[in-house]
Amino acid sequence: MIEELLVYTGLGLIALGAFAQLVSGIGVNRFRNFYLRLHAATIGSIWGCVYPIAGAGLVALGYKELGPYSTFMAGAAFITSFLVLILSPAGSHALARAAHKTRQALVEPCVHDALDPSMCVRGGGS
Repeated sequence: MIEELLVYTGLGLIALGAFAQLVSGIGVNRFRNFYLRLHAATIGSIWGCVYPIAGAGLVALGYKELGPYSTFMAGAAFITSFLVLILSPAGSHALARAAHKTRQALVEPCVHDALDPSMCVRGGGS
């Protein structure tokens, strides 16, 4: 009973991760500038990687044919998903900061830039 619940919950998380990857891929292709595309890619790496890996861990816990290796596989999956959850936003922040400092990805129209006020002119609007 509890094994079936673990397997179905894990499969649900895997399906949710696949949907998140699909939406993220559409966002990366349709957004108009680097920072929005980076945001979509980061959402895809968090939702589309953490959920399926954690779901695979739950499936491994519920699949008793693995024997004593099921807890090992589940533990490895949970640790991996936690590391991706922690490191993915840090990596995307480093990419965004490097792109901003080298002025490789300028946003037009720029109304306000708190990191470098000389980078954009205050135009009309709010």
